[in-house]
Amino acid sequence: MKSTKRTTINRQMNRRLFLAGSSALLAAPAILRSSRAYAQTPTLKVGHVSPRTGPLAGFAEADDYVLEAISQRFSAGIENNGRTWAIEVISKDSQSNPNRAAEVASQLILEDEVDIIVAASTPDTVNPVSDQAEINDVPCITTDCPWQPYFFGRGGNPAEGFRNTFHFFWGLEDVIAAFLDMWGGTGVAPVVGGLFPNDADGNAWGDPVNGLPTPLAEAGYNLIDPGRYQPMSDDFSNYINAFKEAGCEIVTGNMIAPDFGTFWSQAAQQGFAPKIVTIGKALLFPSVIEGLGERGNGLSSEVWWSPNHPFASSLTGASAADLAHGFTAATGRPWTQPIGFKHALFEVVADVVARSADLEDPDATLEAIRTTAIDSIVGPINWAQGPVPNVTKTPLVAGQWQREGEGIELKIVANSSAPEIPTTGELMLLD
Repeated sequence: MKSTKRTTINRQMNRRLFLAGSSALLAAPAILRSSRAYAQTPTLKVGHVSPRTGPLAGFAEADDYVLEAISQRFSAGIENNGRTWAIEVISKDSQSNPNRAAEVASQLILEDEVDIIVAASTPDTVNPVSDQAEINDVPCITTDCPWQPYFFGRGGNPAEGFRNTFHFFWGLEDVIAAFLDMWGGTGVAPVVGGLFPNDADGNAWGDPVNGLPTPLAEAGYNLIDPGRYQPMSDDFSNYINAFKEAGCEIVTGNMIAPDFGTFWSQAAQQGFAPKIVTIGKALLFPSVIEGLGERGNGLSSEVWWSPNHPFASSLTGASAADLAHGFTAATGRPWTQPIGFKHALFEVVADVVARSADLEDPDATLEAIRTTAIDSIVGPINWAQGPVPNVTKTPLVAGQWQREGEGIELKIVANSSAPEIPTTGELMLLD
């Protein structure tokens, strides 16, 4: 691992000036160091990684919209200690592949020489990017991944935490609470079929200690878990048969959209008709639900963010409704849950840049991240609150896709864990 001192000197010698889409000519290292020290408008580089393509591309659907708005907001620079800093954002596609995520993170750090790196969207992108940042002593901020697969999936020790990498999102305990809140009182038989892929998310959700099995058992539910399936599987017959034999009236788990589509189609073909289907990840996006036709109506999932969340941006002042409706107006597409968290990443960046005691010193940037305490568009972000080092949690509720006129909308139907977020409907059982 490089020392912080060596990293700092290297960055001071190699940063390039960038403002409003123009780039400066490269100079010799000594001249670059002088430019950084005395330039009227020094530049801070922010690397950004997300899955623009591949099976997780839905998580990055709003990237262009968010990045364009952030670039406009950052165009005037950010003031730090009496100087205005230009902010250059360099975005790369992880292609929904952990190896590619690590590769582009390494490029951003070693070739583009970013000062801060941010990433989002499931452990497949978040974890390898964070690992590269930890190895190379670069401050890193991530989101859109439950904190357990982020923290424990990277070998995190609650007694020590990490040096360079920080994460904000909800945890498995929150999604379990939201699901139980939604299912409770429905009169449905408490027999639950579990669908967990053999990946970082699936192994975390199905983990007997930190995942769903123990809390569901404590709440009186019998979880039928036939074991891990391989992502992009084309046959869920064994799972469907196990669920039918056990009398499962609820199905839950964590799946990518193609896998859920395969399962749900085969369930219909094989006569399996649960009364509640609550799936994380796959059922977040309107495009997936619309692609399922009438069989998308009544499916349910966790809700991280929506236009009804009573939060506003610390960077722009825009409300959650403003941000969601702005995306729809600009693109003609329905809002999606990751929009708020993608925006919040840059709220944290802006706050850190403004507060850092010395933007030339990564240690000062890390301290600014560590002491963040903002009210963001996804809720409070404050790493002093835990639950483990380097992690802070955001609120979570549960929702169901329901027909509304000629379209379909995600209604918030359970909010006991976050009553500040209003419900907008009631849970309906599947036909």
